[in-house]
Parts: sequence; C-alpha cells; structure tokens
Amino acid sequence: MKDGLTYRDAGVDLEAARTTKARLSELVRRTRTDAVSSDFGSFGGRFRATPGRELVASADGVGTKLKIAFMADRHDTVGADLVNHCVNDILVEGARPLVFLDYVACGVLDPDTVTSVVTGLAEACRENGCALLGGETAEMPDFYAEGEYDLAGFIVGEVAWPELTRRELSAGDRLIGLASSGVHTNGYSFVRALFFGRLGLGVHDPFPGSEASVSEVLLRPHRSYLPILAPSLDAGRIRALAHITGGGIPGNLDRVIGGDLDAVVRTDAWRRPHEFEVIARESLADEAELFRIFNMGVGMIAIVGAGDVGPVLDQARASGCDAFVCGELVEGTGRVRLEGV
Repeated sequence: MKDGLTYRDAGVDLEAARTTKARLSELVRRTRTDAVSSDFGSFGGRFRATPGRELVASADGVGTKLKIAFMADRHDTVGADLVNHCVNDILVEGARPLVFLDYVACGVLDPDTVTSVVTGLAEACRENGCALLGGETAEMPDFYAEGEYDLAGFIVGEVAWPELTRRELSAGDRLIGLASSGVHTNGYSFVRALFFGRLGLGVHDPFPGSEASVSEVLLRPHRSYLPILAPSLDAGRIRALAHITGGGIPGNLDRVIGGDLDAVVRTDAWRRPHEFEVIARESLADEAELFRIFNMGVGMIAIVGAGDVGPVLDQARASGCDAFVCGELVEGTGRVRLEGV
C-alpha cells in the first residue's frame, strides 16, 4: 500500500513556512507606527489614513540585480533596494511613505534567506518612517530555479508637499544633481553581461581598480532621497523632482519638465563614480547608450529656482549626500539635452 502524498512530497514545506513566519513577526513589529491598527498575521493590514489627504501608491521590483544576490548568496541588501526605490518614486509625487507590503516568491522556501531579505526590508522601512504592514511569501515548487526567488514591493504614501507637482517651471530654473550610491537597481542585465560574461569575473573577485569585491560594489543598496530632501521640501525650495531610474537622465527628467521647456544637462558637472568609469572603459559602449541605461552617478535631480540653489545644496551635503548644479531649464519642446555626450 502506498503512503499518502504530503505537501512536502509535492515540494512545499509547511513547517519551514511557519518557522519563517515566526521570524518575520518581530521584524514587522519593529516597523509599526501609531497609525497601524492590525496585528502581524492578519488577513489584511489596517492603517488609519488622515482624512482629506491625497494618497499615492506605487509598485516595483528589484529586477536582475537579484541574480547577483543569488550568485553571492547575500540577501540583506535587496530588500533595502526595493523599499528605497519605491520611496523615491512617490517622493517625486510629493508624498511621504505610510505603508509598505512585500511579495517574495520562491521554489523552495529557505527560512534564512527570506529572513535576510525581510531584515533589509524592515530596516529600510524604519529608516524611511514607513510601516511594513504585511506581505506574502509564496512557495511554488518547479516554478523558480533552486536558490532563486523573486521580490516585489507595494508602497502607499500621503501627499505632504502638494505644490511639488503643481508648480510652474520656467526657463532659468536650475537642475541640482544628487549623487547615487552606485548602479542602484537598473541596468543589471548589461552589468551581468559585462562583468560575468565578457570579463569572466566572479562575484568574489576584486572589482577592477578597487579593494572591494564585485558583489560588494554591485550590491550597494539604492539610496533613499527622502531624508536628504525633506528639509528643503518643507521649506518650499524645490519645484520638481525626477528619480533617475530605467532610461537614465534622458528618460526620466523629460517626464517632469513639460512640453515648452528643455532641460540642458552638463555631464561634466560631476565626477562619475568609479564603477561607471569601469563600465564605460570595459564595455566600449557609446556614451549616449550608457546614459540611457544607467544613472551615471546621479540618482535624483531637483529643479529649483536660482535663488534656492545654495540652501538646497547645503542641506543635501549636510545630510551626507554629494550635490551639484548640473544644468538648467531653457525654452524648448520637452527635450533633455546632454551637453558633452
């Protein structure tokens, strides 16, 4: 007589799921804010929104940067990537984050890996004043390769700076670039093809021209610009923001300048981080192509009036982020013009 089929036989370990859930409960609890009214393990997360305020929602993933986390067996940074990317996306809409939800899907659930991912998520949520309200961990045998998973996030924020998306921009407004912390979360298919394909490097090999390893450089978390920009936003000094993600400066700055202005960006206004110099040198790619793929050292661009340049630069630098004037708005037709490319 055959033994009865169990869920474990089919590839799903319910005990591992219970163990993981117990580990995550404390991580989630630490992100709780006064507006959270549900407990961990509820079927849905409850949050008391402020009456009469506008909410902003967004969703994103980490993309193929996850492949490097798998190769290096390091999973504590990709959660911060996800949270900070989403925080920046709603920041440009004038919103502060309220709640975050995550989705982790894998073939076989490994409690240590999932706990490491959610540890990064929770730490980033706390740093951004955002409650990790809930999420989903899905175990789907035969769907993902062994040791791999997918990660997505969903954020809801409340508009705190409504004027950010309503102000009239004008010719003469200045562009302030805020330094990225590296490649952030875009362009990793190119990165992997270059470093692990063409150059034949491993994740633990030294990054060219650096004492850090390839994985240490490429897994640096995506920077959050909320704490850097909040004081200048509170002071009403910023007219618009552009988060520089997929599409680079040309594919993101054009989304906020309108149809009667051009943005002139001086690409010699900042020193590119070492990793971008290496990517350019070793790939032999056209400069325009690189600027379409990567942030090239600029993770956010703030548009400010000429009289607000000094205070915004000072505040950003005081917050630990390099900042620089990198161009201005001129009359035009909605184009981004890269001078020097």
